[in-house]
Amino acid sequence: MSDNQTAAYPRPLDLGSVSIEDRYWTPYLNLVRHTVIPYQWEALNDRIPDAEPSHAIRNFRIAAGAEPGAFEGFVFQDTDLYKWLEAVGFSLSAAPDADLERIADEAIALIASAQQPDGYLNTYFTVAEPGRRWTNLTDCHELYTAGHLIEAAVAYYDGTGKKNLLDVACRLADHIDSVFGDGPDRIRGYDGHQEIELALVKLYEATGEHKYLKLAAFFIDERGREPHFFHQEWEARGRTTHWTPGVVQTRPPALDYLQAHKPVREQEVATGHAVRAVYMYTAMADLALHKGDASLLAACKRLWRNVADKQLYINGSIGSTHHGEAFTFDYDLPNDTNYSETCASIGLIFFARRMLQAEPKGEYGDILERALYNTVTAGMAADGKHYFYVNPMEVWPAASAGNPGKHHVKAVRQKWYGCACCPPNVARLLSSLGQYVFAADEQTLYTHLFVSGEAKLTLAGRQVALRTASDLPWEGAVSLTLTEASGSGAFALAVRVPSWSKRTSFALNGVPLAPEIRDGYAYVSRDWRAGDVLTLALDMQPRRIYAHPNVRANAGRVALQRGPLVYCLEETDNGAPLVSLALRAEAELRPVAGEGRLAGVVLLETEGVRLAYSEAPSEAAALYRTEPPEPAPQRLLAVPYSLWGNREPGEMLVWIREQS
Repeated sequence: MSDNQTAAYPRPLDLGSVSIEDRYWTPYLNLVRHTVIPYQWEALNDRIPDAEPSHAIRNFRIAAGAEPGAFEGFVFQDTDLYKWLEAVGFSLSAAPDADLERIADEAIALIASAQQPDGYLNTYFTVAEPGRRWTNLTDCHELYTAGHLIEAAVAYYDGTGKKNLLDVACRLADHIDSVFGDGPDRIRGYDGHQEIELALVKLYEATGEHKYLKLAAFFIDERGREPHFFHQEWEARGRTTHWTPGVVQTRPPALDYLQAHKPVREQEVATGHAVRAVYMYTAMADLALHKGDASLLAACKRLWRNVADKQLYINGSIGSTHHGEAFTFDYDLPNDTNYSETCASIGLIFFARRMLQAEPKGEYGDILERALYNTVTAGMAADGKHYFYVNPMEVWPAASAGNPGKHHVKAVRQKWYGCACCPPNVARLLSSLGQYVFAADEQTLYTHLFVSGEAKLTLAGRQVALRTASDLPWEGAVSLTLTEASGSGAFALAVRVPSWSKRTSFALNGVPLAPEIRDGYAYVSRDWRAGDVLTLALDMQPRRIYAHPNVRANAGRVALQRGPLVYCLEETDNGAPLVSLALRAEAELRPVAGEGRLAGVVLLETEGVRLAYSEAPSEAAALYRTEPPEPAPQRLLAVPYSLWGNREPGEMLVWIREQS
């Protein structure tokens, strides 16, 4: 199937066709626009007191010959600036800002001045090791870095119409195309960190240049074939790594960690570094759609099933261990040592959106929503200036400080990171939120997320404008109003029915309706007219969630959810230690209004117990004893997981013991 046959697949609406004015999400978008983007620009310029330095802007100045000095930071440090520029591009699509555009144009000019005459662009290899380009793809992320430049260029072009960065990206992509491939004198390899693949698809979509799509397919198709490229490369450089220069290694790179242990079409289980995996799955789904590749799509479905059914945390995060920021094995989902990198959930959202294009099924939208409302928003503090890299299910600050196995688990968000992939990733995802709300083909408009705002598009040859109003995540009322519908002719509105809403009711123009529900979407097809209103009443009853019996970490435990939000206990409301608390099995879960910093937030209140000993102080010091603890009644208060850590530092717990 050629690309022009993929028009039948629903595609996300352009950011210029969607406006968001939502009680819940608009404050986030304004925070990113007015606080996060300016703050991150200061961080990239090393102007945040007491924060880890970025070095990013200075590295570009050195590479461009604007100042002397040595490269500093990680080998892939350029990507922090690129992701920031991508967020700027998305932001400018929604809200033009001359001052921000001027700053971005100056940054782009700096990037362009660092580009080499042959199109190559990477400050590390320009400044630190100019003779070693493309010699260590396993460790050094050259193609990954190039991919983020390409994504930034496409977003900035879409947001401003300017081709200044797009021209830089095309020159770099053309250079890569001249270096890699299966022809003579070309490198038959691929990057240790996937990203270039999905970026090249975006560049193809922006330019219509088929060689970019072909190159993306090469990187995907070549991965995992024998002889294994990463092993060949390792031998060629003397069995050394970038991270331990000069030290000869006894073991070659672990191919499953790099998702290169077998061809991608044969992979069935998510393995290795979680971010790399879902970035690769995203590109696989992109290519399956553009090329009509059934075997590639089948692999995507298998890998999705493994992630969704056996390796996914309740907050929509992935990556069970900090050792390699990786997946481990099925049902291994520890709560107090998990990694759950913010970037990994963002990558999962990318993957879910592509799977929604391949087959509009509610489960993809459910997980997209779960990751967005919980992990992505938890990754940033309410002030927009502090960030989590790791998103644990359980936090004990003393263990984070005193146990080397838990040092990665932070009780408070950080101002910045030496490896700051997550903060600008949050900024670019939230700035592009409009791309995740709707998708459309020629006859159907799909509503994936319930976000208040407006959308304009052409359906069945008709000019259509739709206004949505949503009370989520606090209440369950949703309406879709046709404000414009030129001409006549039937088309369909397809609305996701969330799996968390056990009883969803519909009405059309105030009259109860029983729509066709197929694969988690409610379809209403008719000759729509301006003024027609489709309403949904979603079930917001709080729920207890139980894990599969094979998830040993959650045996005897329960989690709480209301609407799309997962809840947790914090020490500031419930006292410490949180592990001494248990939720009574028969206790009612009551929504209550938050106060103070949580004003406007719906909390969950219920009854539980605290297990404690009643002995005299001298007896209470015993580490072990024969008598069980005694339960004492205690009110429990749970807050949305996305908002934890915005008050006094302390313990946090998602999975709570349940006691009859």
